Amino acid sequence: MSLAYFSSVFRTDIDGVWSVLGDFHGTAGWVDRIRSAEPEGGSGRGPVGSLRRITLEPDGRQVRERLVHYDEPGRRYSYEFAGPNPFPVRAYRGTVHLLPVTEPGGTFLEWYGEFDCDGELVEQLSGVFTGLYREFAADLRTHLGEHLKA
Repeated sequence: MSLAYFSSVFRTDIDGVWSVLGDFHGTAGWVDRIRSAEPEGGSGRGPVGSLRRITLEPDGRQVRERLVHYDEPGRRYSYEFAGPNPFPVRAYRGTVHLLPVTEPGGTFLEWYGEFDCDGELVEQLSGVFTGLYREFAADLRTHLGEHLKA
């Protein structure tokens, strides 16, 4: 399996970040490229096994993702593609995880994906996934009212 990894630090406390990020079905409320995220067999924070049908901007393409792990106390969850895969991978599991930054305060976010693909595509897909995580974190930062210092 290959790994795409992104991390960032937010000024917002962990409970504030988790209140947004921890809602598996709520991504349309803060990710710009998502037009809608419709729950199938669950809502909000789960349950494990529930699906979300995501409609993307600008073309209306749809992707389905399944929640495969949810750890509320550990502020972590994992998901995988369900149905047709939007990327040339045989397997994919994405994970978001938050940790408190104890000094000076705030939240550490890590977002990573483990995936299996043909060897010649590893570097390209790692870049694509990492770019998406970076974009989603920027959208989350904007939603929370944070701005990066120049």
